[in-house]
Amino acid sequence: MKPAPFDYVRTDALEEVLSVLAQEGGSARIIAGGQTLVPMLAMRLARPSVLIDVMGIRELRGIIQSGGRLTVQAGVRQQVLLGHSGLQKLVPLLAMGLPWVGHAQTRSRGTICGSVAHADPSAEIPLILVALDGSIDLRSRRRRRSIPAADFFTGMMTTARAEDEVIEAVAFPMREPGSGYSFSEFGRRHGDFAICACAAIASASGIRLAVGGVAERPTLLELPALIDGSALDDALDQFAWNLDARDDVHATARYRRDLVRQMGRNAVMEARKCRG
Repeated sequence: MKPAPFDYVRTDALEEVLSVLAQEGGSARIIAGGQTLVPMLAMRLARPSVLIDVMGIRELRGIIQSGGRLTVQAGVRQQVLLGHSGLQKLVPLLAMGLPWVGHAQTRSRGTICGSVAHADPSAEIPLILVALDGSIDLRSRRRRRSIPAADFFTGMMTTARAEDEVIEAVAFPMREPGSGYSFSEFGRRHGDFAICACAAIASASGIRLAVGGVAERPTLLELPALIDGSALDDALDQFAWNLDARDDVHATARYRRDLVRQMGRNAVMEARKCRG
């Protein structure tokens, strides 16, 4: 199939993007890497009247370390961030998860913020943002605001972004001394969307376990630092049952819940081992 007709705006000025969004609202779509949006256009699952290309805006290509956070702007491609100097030390969970995002070919074009905007419940970058308690920076002509990742993802491919807003950047908290991190994913093939993915952070203050690919958005479980044995199993069992797990052609809801129990425990134990 071919896309439905649309106007195409390519600009090197963020103000022009904000102006078009203010005028067109929900009829406009932002395109950066286009690895998800272009197939959706071709299948007419997305039918914008205006497509706004932001990849010519130089002020949106930064990777900034400040205030204990690594801020990644809208024009940063996934492969560029994966190759960023010292990423393993700065945000180890991100360094662990990025190789699972698609394939080398798609990572060379796809952007970090594009994955966040698409909000696929099986995607790795939204999952990591939720696990780390990261945030999303939004901008429109009328305001700028920052939303915690846990509040930004609202459902299946839906977010708290208003129609006149663009994702300007996302911010990942950097490594805290004494914390351990782990990331694991199960899918039919490496590079496929996750049937279940787990990101865990263990610190002296507690454990954060985020799960993706199971419900309609990444879901977080917070646990006491010293929980172990049957208490950990019981907590994971309750967490799995409370998830609004979904059936699809890849796996049943029951199978996904079983993966949460097993992979969740393994992720917690691995994160504990990596503390230091």
